[in-house]
Amino acid sequence: MLVEVTLFQNQGQAIPLDGRYILLLLKEVLVGLMLGFVAGIITYAVQLAGAFIDMQMGFAIANVISPESGVPTPLTGQFLYVLQLLFFLGVNAHHMLINGVLYSFQVIQIDHVTVAFGSGTTAEFVARTSAQMFLIAAQLAIPIVGCLFLVDVAVGLVARTVPQINVFVVGLPLKILVGFAVMLVVFPSLIGLFQIILMR
Repeated sequence: MLVEVTLFQNQGQAIPLDGRYILLLLKEVLVGLMLGFVAGIITYAVQLAGAFIDMQMGFAIANVISPESGVPTPLTGQFLYVLQLLFFLGVNAHHMLINGVLYSFQVIQIDHVTVAFGSGTTAEFVARTSAQMFLIAAQLAIPIVGCLFLVDVAVGLVARTVPQINVFVVGLPLKILVGFAVMLVVFPSLIGLFQIILMR
């Protein structure tokens, strides 16, 4: 039994329905999952940056349920995600995503069982992309996390100098106030950073 597979405008090519066909089907599923993971790297990086910020501000205990995945996400991460999504749609980056899906059929042929990239193996590519996610998250979170670390140092010095002050009563609201103030300053510049990340 033969199955006719038509790719773009090319003539139909026959692929026998045997064990190789099952392998090709599994390969396409893996390629689709990998493309989804790589396309979601920016989203995961933004939510990870929000988790770093929330951990430093004291919001890590309060999470919201993400509507698309149904899992708890950090408050700041969800806010950054909405900003990133609006920017993503605003610069027509979803067209780049669709072009990437179409281009994947040229890079990874539909009738070849093997999957490899020009610079190395698939596992190495996914590992490098995952490492890039942590780098992007650190770039997004480091201004706010750095300022909140300085607030921690200042509160620690005050606690050692004036032991009568209750650090927990003063420190937590101060960190939240400073965190929001730094966010107001930093968030407009994040739009330019989103542009740099998306155009890589």
